[in-house]
Amino acid sequence: MNNKTFQKIIGAAESTTIEWKKSLSVFHEIMETISAFSNTEGGKILVGVSDDGEVLGVQIGKGTMEDLVNKIGQHTDPKVFPKISVKKVGGKDVIVIDVKESRDHLILADGLPYKRVGRTSPRMSKDEYERLILEKHRGALSFDGEVCKGAVMTDIDAEKVMHFLSVARQERGLDIDAKSSVKDVLMRLDLLKGSKLTNAAILLFGKRPRSFFTQSESKCVRFKGLDVTGEMIDLKPINGDIVAQLRDIEKFIYDHISMRAWIESGKMERQEKWEYPPKAIREALANAMAHRDFRTTSKVQVRIFDDRIEFWNPAILPQGWTAETLKQKHESKPFNPLLAEAFFWIKYAEEVGTGTGKIITWCRGWGLPDPDFEYAGSSLVVTLRKTKLTEQYLKDANLSKRQVSAFEHMKTGLKMTSIEYAKMFGVTDRTARNDLSAMVEKGLVKKVGTGDRNTAYVLAEI
Repeated sequence: MNNKTFQKIIGAAESTTIEWKKSLSVFHEIMETISAFSNTEGGKILVGVSDDGEVLGVQIGKGTMEDLVNKIGQHTDPKVFPKISVKKVGGKDVIVIDVKESRDHLILADGLPYKRVGRTSPRMSKDEYERLILEKHRGALSFDGEVCKGAVMTDIDAEKVMHFLSVARQERGLDIDAKSSVKDVLMRLDLLKGSKLTNAAILLFGKRPRSFFTQSESKCVRFKGLDVTGEMIDLKPINGDIVAQLRDIEKFIYDHISMRAWIESGKMERQEKWEYPPKAIREALANAMAHRDFRTTSKVQVRIFDDRIEFWNPAILPQGWTAETLKQKHESKPFNPLLAEAFFWIKYAEEVGTGTGKIITWCRGWGLPDPDFEYAGSSLVVTLRKTKLTEQYLKDANLSKRQVSAFEHMKTGLKMTSIEYAKMFGVTDRTARNDLSAMVEKGLVKKVGTGDRNTAYVLAEI
């Protein structure tokens, strides 16, 4: 970094990767920033620069630099030894501490972890730090691969194991002899550690999985309306092994969504189609069941509303991933690799790393909007919508406040006439007709009835 570039850095504001410190006397703050930079994307600390960017300079003695390097190493865990240099700015010395991003983002300063957020270095929460540790040891500490304490072979339902084998051989050509013993099948599927059953073995084939894992239960809810404040039409807890749970949850979903029927033009044949693509439903469910964090008390939830289905999964995303990562090409990093592999063998899930992409493709092929992926609190939420009239769609339509209010009114299933519109918003009948006609042109609503007196407007079916 030449002097010209360095002066530009000082002249700019602090950022995610630049921090100013007035002197070495604020060593504790410097250590917090070193931890934060190490645990984010790296950065430079300029010592001898005030909070407003004025170059103050620092006094550098014979052992200052060596002592600083050693002191940083003593106060970090694992030890950090950043590159330290001195730059002359206007005849004054400025110390530059160049911190590299750590591989696992687990650098502590005086026993505490920090992260970089904009121009600040807040302390990580306990949950954030524990998630990073779990991510680092994902392979060795995966919940499904751990030995299930107290479980013995009599806790396994042999019929479930052999049925699984039969389906896996047929669907994916699983190379395990159909005449194998239950123990051999479990061993070949890596569901045994020595002679002991893993958590995955109980979750997949246990007679009573909930007696070992109370959190393995799932919950299904059908709400009337568009949010959780609506009437709860149906609530059902789902228990059993996770394969059976997936089937039972699917049944609950199909009991509460509609199938559209029509006569194919020219063929006089009746056609039927679910509101949502069944493959997308199964993939979203399989992801929620196989990739969830069983160490939490939270449960997988399926929430059905009038306009959408939400799949709530108490999941831990891999380090560096966001919900947006799931919409792009990405490698497979299942939190429970044994469960994910089991679902793959019986075609309950797609090839590794392609599941979320397939959900998007299936929704588009169904004429639906792209599914939403968002991280809400401690859960990953996948939302399938049966209409393109999403918040973003409406935003792009540039509706007026009157039109938005009218649209929300019609979302409840109510019709609206131009006279009602005019009365509701205190406008002329002509303005009302113009507003409603514009919404028709945008494809948001449609006319029903004949003649001016009988014409009304309802939500378009898109």
